[in-house]
Amino acid sequence: MDNTCRICHHVTAEDRYLCEGCEYRAHTWLRTLPRQAALLRDCLQPTTGPAQRGGSGRAHSPLPVDVRVLDLLGPGHAVPIEDPHGDQSGGIPIAALLAGWARYLASEIPAVHHDAHGTIRIDRCQDAWPRTGKGIPAWCSWLQAYLPYAVTRPWVEEMYGQLEELLSRIQWVTHTTPRRTARDAPCPGCLAFALVEREDELHISCQVCDVRLTLEQYDVHRAEVMPALARVALLMVAQRESAAAA
Repeated sequence: MDNTCRICHHVTAEDRYLCEGCEYRAHTWLRTLPRQAALLRDCLQPTTGPAQRGGSGRAHSPLPVDVRVLDLLGPGHAVPIEDPHGDQSGGIPIAALLAGWARYLASEIPAVHHDAHGTIRIDRCQDAWPRTGKGIPAWCSWLQAYLPYAVTRPWVEEMYGQLEELLSRIQWVTHTTPRRTARDAPCPGCLAFALVEREDELHISCQVCDVRLTLEQYDVHRAEVMPALARVALLMVAQRESAAAA
């Protein structure tokens, strides 16, 4: 195992497969999934517009619900089922995906117990048992709690990828995207004014190069460079005004 994040390829600790930034992003996804599920329920009934004339008529009435939402909120399997006839649509539902990863993660967590003779035994957990039920919020809370263990396992890259794909499917329906805030200081690496902060990311990242800064690092950098840039801007304004008056 090297010290490179499997997702973003930045340096990370030797005992983990995801860096802190990617772990934070996965944690944010799990935290926002219950709210996204509530938005999906509001989108269950598709918006209907006025009847249109022309050649785009239907031979039957449209479905009273959005199938994409049913694919996400309905029951299902934790892994894609075989579909030789191409009858399936969408992907793994939210609850099934979360429950599947929770149970897989639990099966690798060591569990200590005493046998009938009082001897201490270390086995694997049999199942994941959220304390607040088996709904989407409960599975999300359970996975958030055990995410620090998951990032030490080699399969966490696949879990991260499936969560990312799930959020993409949801946001396609709900039309929601993480809020982005452009920062005014230039990038310390490439000097481009391309530093962006996203609400689902731990770092402020450059959109041109691979520089990443924590909020504290950005504040220090900004305090160092912005006074000089402000002086340059004032000098340019003064020169332009002087040239205009001449």
